[in-house]
Amino acid sequence: MSGELRALGLAHGLLLGLLLASPMMAPALFSAGVGALFVMGGFQLRLADRRWERRDGVGDWVSHIRMAPRRLFPWGGTATVAVIAGRPTEALAILMAVLACEMLLYPLLAPAMGRLTRGGIVLMLLLMLPLWGADVAALRYTSAYLVGMGGCVFWLRGPDGDGRALGWAIAGSCASAMIAVLAPETRAHMLAGGTLCATLALAHLSVLRRRPVPWHPGGGTSFRRLRWPLRSRPS
Repeated sequence: MSGELRALGLAHGLLLGLLLASPMMAPALFSAGVGALFVMGGFQLRLADRRWERRDGVGDWVSHIRMAPRRLFPWGGTATVAVIAGRPTEALAILMAVLACEMLLYPLLAPAMGRLTRGGIVLMLLLMLPLWGADVAALRYTSAYLVGMGGCVFWLRGPDGDGRALGWAIAGSCASAMIAVLAPETRAHMLAGGTLCATLALAHLSVLRRRPVPWHPGGGTSFRRLRWPLRSRPS
């Protein structure tokens, strides 16, 4: 499962384009769009990064930081749009959050997340979701990035390409939207959960196939031993 997921990559690019145009079309949705972009950004970075599974030490940190400028260009564009829209505080929060996530939190937490079980990842996500209701925008965006990272680790545990998992992700996204409409006070938390479920749905949709491949601790696919050995065809 290396490489970019096509459906998720297209959605990420589309969201970035809509976000750049949102100050002129829908200024009220700018903050929510930035939060969703942070979720997808954290998911995409953890998906593309495989160094933490092979190496360890300060060299990984240096290598990660050396490749960071190319990843920071879209965030710089988002902050520039916030400044043009007359939201300098929002722009500063975006830059602070992305620098903290890229330079500090991701190198520190990526190895630890890789050792968590699915239950541990779910618990971490539940602890992160309330931070979406914080008044400090930088803290809100940072938690969104970590939610995206944790969601990617959860998805990497598999099974990938499972239609049932896709159905649950779509159901979770729809349920979050309905709860946000019926209970406006929970809108921030439902936005976090709905964005994560939508991201998982796009990831599952990108690799959907008929026979799901379960995840195993060894990283390989297990094969069941046949009960009866196959006999060779008589010559």
